[in-house]
Amino acid sequence: MAKYEFIESHKNTAVRYWTIANMCAWLGVSRSGYYDWRSRPQSATAARREELTARIWFYFDDSDQTYGYRRVHADLVAEGTDASPELVRQIMTEEQMIACQPRPFRVTIDPDAQAAATTPDLVQRDFSATAPGQKFVGDITYIHTWQGFMYLATVIDCYSKKVVGFSMDDHMRDSLVTQALDNAVATTTIQPQAIFHSDKGAQYSSKNFQAALDRHKMRASMGRTGVCWDNSLAESFFAALKNERVHRTVYPTKAHAKRDVFRYIEGFYNTRRRHSALDYQRPAEVHYGGLQLAPAA
Repeated sequence: MAKYEFIESHKNTAVRYWTIANMCAWLGVSRSGYYDWRSRPQSATAARREELTARIWFYFDDSDQTYGYRRVHADLVAEGTDASPELVRQIMTEEQMIACQPRPFRVTIDPDAQAAATTPDLVQRDFSATAPGQKFVGDITYIHTWQGFMYLATVIDCYSKKVVGFSMDDHMRDSLVTQALDNAVATTTIQPQAIFHSDKGAQYSSKNFQAALDRHKMRASMGRTGVCWDNSLAESFFAALKNERVHRTVYPTKAHAKRDVFRYIEGFYNTRRRHSALDYQRPAEVHYGGLQLAPAA
């Protein structure tokens, strides 16, 4: 069976000597046996594999070709399709479904000496939480457009990995990060004395942003200068954003970039993208599920 399938898949090759007769001889099978195999009805196993391949293609394309086999497998399980992760991996390899890969991350930080001396690291690389609203991380990244750079500030809830607030503009003033925090407060629960963790950038150590944290009764936390792992949850989101959307898109205008990033965050990342740290659940599912459980806790 495998030999016949090999011949069938290579019968139209451009290599001159790879004729059906030659391949049958090389593999030790008869031409009559091959043609008899071709004339048989499709087996139940082959039909199921064909159907499964179609479903894998659906979820791969639905993710904008960003999903590897683990996330595709999670989607199949969610819809009730029985298939092992290894089978999904094999089919994706055979079909040449190659998920886009992240580019190396480079860190640039503008440190603030006073904040470095006075603000502790309350997170210590523990980006977990027992409920929504307890612990948040924030950071800034840039996005290139033909009209110049746009800057994106985000606020991510450590419990669900959901981007609960963000702000995008063509500057990096402290109002950018303050607006992202205010947007988060307006859309989700903030527990008393919740932690907001960031790097030691001037925007986060500014008086305006520190006043915003006080206003929302949140505690400031900062990682070490130049150590990206101290804010790896925020960096992980930016890596996904750049790899899965920004590096695959050309932005003629700043408005185009702003719309597209909004669609990625709210239309895909929060609501549809399966997160490996959440056992391949979606951030919004985990977030709102945690909010429903909170009153009973």
